[in-house]
Amino acid sequence: MSAFYDRMAATALRLISQYGMAVTLRTVTPGGYDPELGETTPETITEQVGQGILADYTGLEFQANSLIKQGDKKLKLAAKGLTSAPSLLSKVIADGKTWSIVPPLKEINPAGTPLLYELQVRV
Repeated sequence: MSAFYDRMAATALRLISQYGMAVTLRTVTPGGYDPELGETTPETITEQVGQGILADYTGLEFQANSLIKQGDKKLKLAAKGLTSAPSLLSKVIADGKTWSIVPPLKEINPAGTPLLYELQVRV
């Protein structure tokens, strides 16, 4: 069954690559405190490039969900090719802007194989 979902993930990546755009997922991990040195270690910045489709919300989605604000976009991000999943602390760089991820973060993950992440993003 896993081979089927692996092919589905590859198909999702191929279609999103064809009709979408490259997006950068930037995750900043704060440094930790080292009590022996008495200082904080520097933060770690991880960037990975994925393929996504950035779209507007429809009027019906605005009516059904009060958490959507004017200017928010939905991002469908292919899971295949990413080394780690996006988190609420991640930033998305797409369409010349840096976007924050707004909860909820949805993962399409049948049978344990991530296919797609559905994100609500805001400048």
